[in-house]
Amino acid sequence: MAIGDLRSWRRRRAAPVGELADEALVALIAGGEQSALNELSARYRSRVENLGVRLLGERGLAEELTQETFTRLWRRASAYDPERGSVPTFVFTIARRVAVDLWRRPSSRPIDDPTIASPLPEPTDEIAPLLTGLTVRRALAGLSGSHREVIELAYFRQLSQSEIAERLQVPLGTVKTRTFHALRSLKTALADLDPSTPALGL
Repeated sequence: MAIGDLRSWRRRRAAPVGELADEALVALIAGGEQSALNELSARYRSRVENLGVRLLGERGLAEELTQETFTRLWRRASAYDPERGSVPTFVFTIARRVAVDLWRRPSSRPIDDPTIASPLPEPTDEIAPLLTGLTVRRALAGLSGSHREVIELAYFRQLSQSEIAERLQVPLGTVKTRTFHALRSLKTALADLDPSTPALGL
């Protein structure tokens, strides 16, 4: 439903907001209807907060992410274009941008939103590599120490497996085994955190 049809939609609408489609709720939010925001928040709040926990690793930050996500959605509902994506895509694009903003800022600084008056970023925007790095960091933290060690030496210090074996004073076969299991675990962890995030080219 196009945002411009809001008035005619309101004249025709008889169903309570709880029975409306997500797209209709966003149209009503764009027109300033708080009950529509409350309903959309109820549908997505737990999923947004779970995303915040997975990306940021702290319940408090996840709650802040959730609150800020729906605050921005309230301000930016008129920017929603069904042709660019679904309502879940719109909601989680905002949530991921908030996650990056929270990750960047010092903890004492209030959230700034320089995107209020500008379109949502495309996947090729600078948010993509930042979000990928954030997700990879969270996934690495979940690996065992020995697995994380070989991944960091291989991908971040650009060492060969022979060089890793020499650095760690372990047989080359051990490095290969650890790398195999580490990559498999990392790929699974990345998929659990965010299926849309590339897993280091795995």
